[in-house]
Amino acid sequence: MTQQIMIFSDLDGTLMDHYTYKSTEALPVIKQLNAAHVPIVLTTSKTIAEVKAIQKNLHINDALIVENGAAIFLPKALFKVQPQDTISDGEYWVKSFCPPVQHWLDIIAKAPTQLSNLFKGFSSLSIAELAEITGLTEADAELAKNRHYGEPIHWTGDESSKLAFIEYLETAGATILHGGRFFHVSGESDKGRALKWLTQYYKETFQFNNISSIALGDGKNDIAMLEAADYAVQIRSPVHDFPELKKHTNVIQTNHYGPAGWAEALDQILPEPLPIQKCPSNILLN
Repeated sequence: MTQQIMIFSDLDGTLMDHYTYKSTEALPVIKQLNAAHVPIVLTTSKTIAEVKAIQKNLHINDALIVENGAAIFLPKALFKVQPQDTISDGEYWVKSFCPPVQHWLDIIAKAPTQLSNLFKGFSSLSIAELAEITGLTEADAELAKNRHYGEPIHWTGDESSKLAFIEYLETAGATILHGGRFFHVSGESDKGRALKWLTQYYKETFQFNNISSIALGDGKNDIAMLEAADYAVQIRSPVHDFPELKKHTNVIQTNHYGPAGWAEALDQILPEPLPIQKCPSNILLN
C-alpha cells in the first residue's frame, strides 16, 4: 500500500452496529486514522442532517457522501477554493450527481393504482412510524426524513408486486438501490461514482501521485463503492449474506459484525506504523 490512503465507509451495519447504532469497537482505529490525517469519508444512504451529527460524535471532519452517492459535501474549512461544478450550501461545497427528491416523488405518486397501497416512502411516513420501523429515536427519525435527492421505500406487498413497481420506476428513469431495510429511488448515481470523483479531487488538491482507497460496507447499495475501491471490505452482517461482487482481488470478508469487523479489517490492511499524510483532514470538532 502506498503512503496516501483514503477510507470510504458505510454506516448502518458497518461503522455502526445494525441493532444498536453504536461504533464502540471502531473508535480506537478512528483515533489512529485521525492522528495520521487519513481521511475517513462517511459514505451512506443517510441524509446530510443525519451524517453531520454522527460525524461530530465520531470526531471526524472530512468530506461526506450522502444519500447513496447522490451528493458529496466538502467542508469549506478544509477546501478554501470552490471546486468546479459545485454549489455553496452553508459550510459546504456540494457536488450533486442527480435530480432533487421532488422529481422522484412525482414519479412515485403516478405509480399504478394496484401498487400504490403496497408501500410507504419516507416522505409519507410520520416521524413516529419511521422511528418504529428503523429503531431510531424520533429526533433521529426527523433528521432521516430530511432528504434532498431520493426516496427510501418501505415495501409491504409481495415480491412479484415489488418487481412490478421497480420495473415501473426504472422505466420512468429511476435507479433502484437496495439497502438493509429499504430500497432507494433516486437518479443515476451511486457510491462508486462519488468515490471516484472524490479520490480524483483529493489527488489534484493535495498533489498526490496516487491514493489507495479502502471501502467498507455490508449491503447491496455498497457494491459499486466496493468495486470502485482498491481494497474492498465486506462487513459480515447478522441479517444477510455477503452481497456478490464482480471484484475478486483485494477483497476481505470479515469474521466479526459491524464496527468490530470494521476494526478487524483495517487492522489487517493498514501499514504499521501508519505514516502521517499531507492533507489537513480530521480536524477535531468542538
